[in-house]
Amino acid sequence: MRTAFIDTLNELASRDERIWLLCGDLGFSVLESFAQNFPKRYVNVGVAEQNMTGVAAGLALSGKIVFTYSIANFPVMRCLEQIRNDVCAHNLNVKVVSVGGGFAYGSAGYTHHGTEDLAIMRVLPNMTVLAPGDPVETRLLTIAATERPGPCYLRLGKAGEPIIHTSQPNIIIGQAIVLREGDDGTIISTGATLGMAMKASSELSERGMSVSVLSMPSLAPLDKDAILRAAKSTGRIVTVENHGCGGLGSAVAEVLATSTLHPRLAVMCLQPRPAKVAGSQDAMYASHNMSVADITAKMMSLMTS
Repeated sequence: MRTAFIDTLNELASRDERIWLLCGDLGFSVLESFAQNFPKRYVNVGVAEQNMTGVAAGLALSGKIVFTYSIANFPVMRCLEQIRNDVCAHNLNVKVVSVGGGFAYGSAGYTHHGTEDLAIMRVLPNMTVLAPGDPVETRLLTIAATERPGPCYLRLGKAGEPIIHTSQPNIIIGQAIVLREGDDGTIISTGATLGMAMKASSELSERGMSVSVLSMPSLAPLDKDAILRAAKSTGRIVTVENHGCGGLGSAVAEVLATSTLHPRLAVMCLQPRPAKVAGSQDAMYASHNMSVADITAKMMSLMTS
């Protein structure tokens, strides 16, 4: 996803001189191409994320489209006040890019685990929240975020996420993407768990169950109609995300709570506890009961309970 993002940003910046990129002293082996191609529009602000966001706000006030880039929590948690007061309150054209959402940096420990960011960012005023499911969605959402006025949060993986889409989807911010259609249940995924959702759907198919898969790359705005259609047509929904409470699962539950539909709903997210161990993304998923087998079992439980 990182490569898809920076390649796309390079293309966009070659056509639009308003595009700037700020980083917090990281992104080595990823951001060099932008720095070399557009040295006057690239700034390494250093390990000073609050300042990075303030500089981005100032540039945006002068008519620029500004991307800030850092690892997991750093461009969000460290500078939340600046995002809220400087960027969102003034509806500025600042795009916050977080690389390594969820447990992508699992071996780096809890400080690098992005497990609360979607919950925080989706409640901020004027903020668009995007979490692509694969490199194809990353490219298209980078373009969409650039073209969309106002603040935007783009949450990327970094663990070699596979390409899921066999053809280019029609991505519109605020709309879900149907990857597979079925009658017995629906798996809704946001972000880098999309590959797991597809594998779980395939395993369920082998057991004679027809399960839809929706990619929900936009959490704010959210495709409420797609959620309600899934609830009505399949009656069973499992949400999957590499994030803790307050993200996709909570957003889907909010939609269903205010509707007249009552499908069986299971929210699969990371458990709300600080990780006391470090390990690979797969190992961390397993410790939170978030494997493909767990997703398959959860949907089966909705069908049999």
